[in-house]
Amino acid sequence: MWPYLESEDFSVLPPDQNRRFNPAFNMASLKQVVNDVVERVRTPTPMRLRDLIRQIRAARTAAEERAVINKECAYIRSTFREEDSVWRCRNIAKLLYIHMLGYKAHFGQLECLKLIASPRFTDKRIGYLGAMLLLDERQDVHLLITNSLKNDLNSSVQFVVGLALCTLGAIASPEMSRDLAAEVERLMKSPNAYVRKKAALCAYRIILKVPELMEIFLPATRSLLSEKNHGVLITGVTLITEMCEQSVDTLNHFKKIVPNLVRILKNLIMAGYSPEHDVSGVSDPFLQVKILRLLRILGKNDVEASEAMNDILAQVATNTETSKNVGNTILYETVLSIMDIKSEGGLRVLAINILGRFLLNNDKNIRYVALNTLLKTVYVDTSAVQRHRTTILECLKDPDVSIRRRALELSFALVNGNNIRAMMKELLLFLERTDPEFKAQCSSSIVHAAERFAPNKKWHLDTLLRVLVAAGNYVRDDVVSSTIQLISETTAQQTYIVQQLWMALESDTADRQPLTQVATWCIGEYGDSLLYAPDSPVKVTEMEVIQVYQRLLWSPQNSTITKQYALMSLVKLSTRFNCDTGKIQELVEMFGSHVHMELQQRGVEFTQLFGKYDHLRRPLLERMPPMEVVRTNPAETNGEVEPETNSEVLDITPVDTQDSNALLVLLGGDTGEGDIVRPVEQSKPIVPTDNQDLLDLLGGLDVGTTTIPTINSDTNTNDLAIVTNGPSTQLTSATVTTVQNNNNILLNSLNSANLLDGLAPSVPEIVAFDKNGLRLVFGVERLTDAPTTTVVHVTATNQTQTPFTEFLFQAAVPKTFQLQMMPPSGTVISPGGQVTQTVRVVNPNKSMLKMRIRINYSCNGATVQDQADVTNFPPETWQ
Repeated sequence: MWPYLESEDFSVLPPDQNRRFNPAFNMASLKQVVNDVVERVRTPTPMRLRDLIRQIRAARTAAEERAVINKECAYIRSTFREEDSVWRCRNIAKLLYIHMLGYKAHFGQLECLKLIASPRFTDKRIGYLGAMLLLDERQDVHLLITNSLKNDLNSSVQFVVGLALCTLGAIASPEMSRDLAAEVERLMKSPNAYVRKKAALCAYRIILKVPELMEIFLPATRSLLSEKNHGVLITGVTLITEMCEQSVDTLNHFKKIVPNLVRILKNLIMAGYSPEHDVSGVSDPFLQVKILRLLRILGKNDVEASEAMNDILAQVATNTETSKNVGNTILYETVLSIMDIKSEGGLRVLAINILGRFLLNNDKNIRYVALNTLLKTVYVDTSAVQRHRTTILECLKDPDVSIRRRALELSFALVNGNNIRAMMKELLLFLERTDPEFKAQCSSSIVHAAERFAPNKKWHLDTLLRVLVAAGNYVRDDVVSSTIQLISETTAQQTYIVQQLWMALESDTADRQPLTQVATWCIGEYGDSLLYAPDSPVKVTEMEVIQVYQRLLWSPQNSTITKQYALMSLVKLSTRFNCDTGKIQELVEMFGSHVHMELQQRGVEFTQLFGKYDHLRRPLLERMPPMEVVRTNPAETNGEVEPETNSEVLDITPVDTQDSNALLVLLGGDTGEGDIVRPVEQSKPIVPTDNQDLLDLLGGLDVGTTTIPTINSDTNTNDLAIVTNGPSTQLTSATVTTVQNNNNILLNSLNSANLLDGLAPSVPEIVAFDKNGLRLVFGVERLTDAPTTTVVHVTATNQTQTPFTEFLFQAAVPKTFQLQMMPPSGTVISPGGQVTQTVRVVNPNKSMLKMRIRINYSCNGATVQDQADVTNFPPETWQ
């Protein structure tokens, strides 16, 4: 019979009950074992676990595997119904394997409870394992295990206590945690190191479930730091770390243990070789990492605690072996601790130099971690990170896409006025060679950096031109508008840039549509300087220009937007050239029957300018004045004086109309107060004019009033740019809704100054949101000529030292209001920086103004989402 016992899947006796020397193993126990064996011999032997595994692996199809498992589950159910206790342990073991394969095994829960209640260690072991796998706090069955856990926590066998503690930590509910917390706290003081270690881990899980039980474990936790056993010590440090993260009071309480932690860490560094704790020549790296993380938490924003750990951090950074990955792990945690606490400047430089060495490592994971950490610390000590600029730029050539992405973000964070030329040279080379997925982001970032730090206008224009050539069709719309705006305001360089754009336009530009759009816009505005400029290196005739435009207009590869740019530019060239306009008129008339409605409409309208209204063509198509741009950040102007403008420019920023249903669901509203409706059309008076020819040309507009329709976000916003021949620009204080209807664009642009009048004096600002370093301030204004319209100027300020990226502000108003949101000034808020956005609210019933806002942004790689209700609007803004 003994060979039969030895062939079982699990031993009959606990590992500490030796049959030969343990006096507890007496004749009565031997008799019980013999009876159990006899009973098993009489009972039909079920399939062993190893045989079940062999059959499942031998299944050729999923259906065959299900057949094997269903057959075995049916047999297990029958044994459970017959209350067969002899093979319960083996059946539960097979059931756990079936559960790990993804099949249902819930019918074995009660059988696990029966095994836990058994006095045999083998049954308890399988029962507790089954409970951890099959039970959780969402099921009522787990409440039945509380009494068994309490009994086993008081057991004299350490392995039984360990099983109970592991199970309690895995499946404990808040109620079970409160019932057994006192037992766990008692076991944390046990003289047995094995039990103390398990109890500390169980206390950690209980605190996660019920944070208010933290006070029970504080005295016992403090004593764990005096342990010599590394297992108990590491669990004690883990428990203290969780307590400090949960409670500020507990954090202040444990700041007294900083000298103890420093002493333990120093002993680990200076300790000699210990085979029990050595990992690749480093003494217990797991404990070192845990202590370093706890020191980082205790020293954050605390000068005294930081001073106490500065020396030990320097020792760890200089004495840790870097040839093994274990040492790199400790160094990485040391760097994080140095950058988070109030450390000395020299120590910070040492930490960044460690990350610089990481960039030279052959391991891709280490390089990625270094780039990610440098990206977080670049705003803390930029000068130290600048020393590793060359290594960071080399990472742009790495074959791994994740490393290239992080290196690109870090490279743009390092750009400043001193290194702008060198950095842009490398980044433009990267833009030319990189994969398409990087071109859109990289081109926009280059434009933004050039706008902030350009040494002069000519360099700025050359950089934007190279971006348009290198990025091709992956250029975003903001690059096109920024380039057009810069050319418009840089009068001294207009001849030069038009010549450069013409040379780029002569080649095939099918894969560079944004470049074609910018080139046609500039040639349409400044075509005379291209042909008639003295000492021009470009020799071109008017007919050659018209032939290029003909190729662009009839090329099937060019988009409709590009053709709209080209058609408008061609009409403008009719007033810039000195030759006969017959060829231009012929090309324009061809589009009067174009299959595309937008091009057909323009062809018909522009044809009228060559016939009945020829006398209006030149004044209507005269050169646009320089576009005004308001820069709130003085650094963005680079100390240069902006050119004067001779007229006010209408803000043509497209209005972003929120989708009511999508935002309503997002903000958790219902059909009541949280509903959002689409904005309705608003009327704006237009000054009467005596120019009846102009009115007839524009389709017989009513000279009294005109309707300004709301621009939907799905509408092609480039239509307006074609007619006005200009990009999106910013005006001074008020943002005006743009006109999309082609019949009244020109008329409204002539009277744009009237749309800016009538803003009432601003009322005191209100703080709508102030949390986690993000502050939202609302500046509220009333339109005197539209008493039911309120304009809210939202200013988001980053009060932390960490940049906020992917910033998104959303708002919802009650159903009786209409909401209209303008595009934000940006999506990245640098430390101390701001992002602005304008919101228009129409209140036809003059009800009390209320607004629900939602904020989303990313900080240190983590996504932050919050919302709030704003109800403190001044009464004068809505009454």
